[in-house]
Amino acid sequence: MNHFPIEFPRRAAMALFGGAVAAGALGAAPSARAAQGTRMQQVIPVPESVREAPGVRFELGPDSAIGADPAAAAVAEYLAGVLRPATGYALPTGERGDLVLRLDDAGLGQAGYRLEVTAETVTLRAGTPEGLFNGVQTLRQLLPPQIESAGPQPGPWPIPGGAIADRPRFGHRAAMLDVARHFFGVEQVKRYIDQIARYKINFLHLHLSDDQGWRIEIESWPRLTEHGGSTEVGGGPGGFYTQQDYAEIVRYAASRHITIVPEIDVPGHTNAALSSYAELNCDGVAPPLYTGIEVGFSSLCVDKDISYRFLDEVIGEIAALTPGPYLHIGGDEADATTDEQYRAFMRRALPIVRAHGKTVVGWHEYAKATPQNPAVVQYWGTDPADPEAAEVAAAAARGSKILMSPANRSYLDMKYDESTELGLSWAGYVEVADAYGWDPAAHLQGVGEESVLGVEAPIWTETLENSAQLEVMAFPRLPAIAELGWSPAATHDWESFRARLAAQAPRWEAAGIGFTRSPQVPWP
Repeated sequence: MNHFPIEFPRRAAMALFGGAVAAGALGAAPSARAAQGTRMQQVIPVPESVREAPGVRFELGPDSAIGADPAAAAVAEYLAGVLRPATGYALPTGERGDLVLRLDDAGLGQAGYRLEVTAETVTLRAGTPEGLFNGVQTLRQLLPPQIESAGPQPGPWPIPGGAIADRPRFGHRAAMLDVARHFFGVEQVKRYIDQIARYKINFLHLHLSDDQGWRIEIESWPRLTEHGGSTEVGGGPGGFYTQQDYAEIVRYAASRHITIVPEIDVPGHTNAALSSYAELNCDGVAPPLYTGIEVGFSSLCVDKDISYRFLDEVIGEIAALTPGPYLHIGGDEADATTDEQYRAFMRRALPIVRAHGKTVVGWHEYAKATPQNPAVVQYWGTDPADPEAAEVAAAAARGSKILMSPANRSYLDMKYDESTELGLSWAGYVEVADAYGWDPAAHLQGVGEESVLGVEAPIWTETLENSAQLEVMAFPRLPAIAELGWSPAATHDWESFRARLAAQAPRWEAAGIGFTRSPQVPWP
């Protein structure tokens, strides 16, 4: 599936620190100069509230230690793992230290946190380990960029004094990785997980099946991977995850407070499955494997009972391996079915997902099948005036939650401009300003803030074959989508964002993350 068709406004009431809020917090947006020069004003996503303490700074040193509540021990070890390589410091973890992680009621919800930096201590407080983990991502951006290096650097390691109170606008902030068009192995997926975690992304949607490849082992249907996983776009060797591999991805993502959302795309985008099992075809004849990028030509046989036994067994095995609440059923570009056939298929398919204990997610075409709530409709369109957008609004009116990923705003595989070597352009060119310049809660008429589950930044891989290629397409646009999902709408300011984005470049360079130097950003 690639959908490839033939100063902040002042809000005095939110002074979270109980006193006057300094400029650059809830008072005024940081200017480009401030964002380039003050690390408290460089954070992406921009925090809800920042209060600087001029002249105050904490110095991370060789005697520093991380003190954490026992329930926060895993986050403490993660923080130590971030800081040790570049500093060379031991940074022991225990109950006492000058870097303090505390689990208490910070009053900022499941994912929010409070961070206070004085000359003596750095104190991070949150109600949950997830909140502490989000605070760690902010803390690492307060350190010099060299903190992201894999080997010892000379330092020093100052952290500017002040306080931050922060929480997400939307609870669902996702990235999507297509491993079906080109296969990406476990270590490559882990690398991407670490990269998206930096920007407080908390869901990773894995597109596990398509016409070009089936990428997840199904023990009851072994030829799906033996045959269907044996190639990819362009005719390469393909690949697949064993169930143990997939469980390792799920575990690793959870250690970064990221939930995996698996997708098995049906009834279309199914040539790899149809080629693996002839009986899934209406005529009983298996088509050859497919390595092109056209879409819309394949479909499970809607009228055969075996199609639903197949779906039940596949979804059952994947659901058992997936602790998260969601399972994505695809549903897009089913051009080989009539509307009547499509609705008939969904009437039988959607209860299967629910029977296995998962909330169904589908691309926005499935809204016409009026899925029973709870259900999530993922909008990928490019024209808010399109009739399908009205169907999404109707689904929202029925109580479905809408996940926003408009292709001409959030698809990270779209070319930046005509000179971009990788990617496609069927949804248009998507520069950084395009990725940042929209409001998820105002993009579709009839889909307001209360109906939006969150945002997602998909990256399709028809033209992408390795991690380096993923990175130059994801960065710097992924942080733009992340900020739209996390930060209050009133904080969204292009001039501030582009300056803060420029300040991320030395961090990416230190971490070995490739990125595209968009001319829209004043890179250092």
